[in-house]
Amino acid sequence: MSQNALSRELALRIALAARALPNTDSKRLLAVLSDCVEAPMTESKIATIALETFRQADGGALAQVDSTVLQQALKILSNTAPEKILPATQAYQDGDLPNSVRIACASDDAIHVNGHFGACAWFMVYQVNAEEARLIGIRTAEIPEGLVVDDKNVYRAEQIQDCKVLYVASVGGPAAAKIVRLGIHPMKLDEVASLAGIISQLQTVMAGSPPPWLAKAMGIDAGERFKFGQEAVG
Repeated sequence: MSQNALSRELALRIALAARALPNTDSKRLLAVLSDCVEAPMTESKIATIALETFRQADGGALAQVDSTVLQQALKILSNTAPEKILPATQAYQDGDLPNSVRIACASDDAIHVNGHFGACAWFMVYQVNAEEARLIGIRTAEIPEGLVVDDKNVYRAEQIQDCKVLYVASVGGPAAAKIVRLGIHPMKLDEVASLAGIISQLQTVMAGSPPPWLAKAMGIDAGERFKFGQEAVG
């Protein structure tokens, strides 16, 4: 079954559940689930999968996994895990947040910037100005089954091409160059930081004297950017 047919929410749950299972990626888990339920795969069908069915599916692909781990994965898939898996996104239309910039944060837990560009679970996408921040999207860069891409790093970067800044825990030099070529400013962190903390730091810079590249991304014209520079010197 093609991942293109999955709802965005279910695709995100599958990505998170795969990370909870040993030696399992999203593609392998999707094969297991496809053996558990009839197409089309839906949230309601996934919620009915029994533990033993899950364990024995796809030729027993998960037969050696501990039952507690399997149960946790099923809870994630059915959205009944004890804690909310992913935060809700907020509506946004162009012009809602004046002088704002769109950023992406590479995350594996939807709480911290702790993801590697080439392997993170999600890109958390925010629209941010000095006073407000909205989570407007949660995007994966999983390559759909059957889709052949020439460059995985370019493919991942294209998923956030509408963003001006990318915060990551790590990114290789060649990948960073490809990100820059798409007009995205990569920011590699020295240590893991919370999403809230990163946004707060960015808002402090935006409210003060943002560097020229950021001021431009905020939509501040050249004259105003010069004014910011004068105020910083003064």
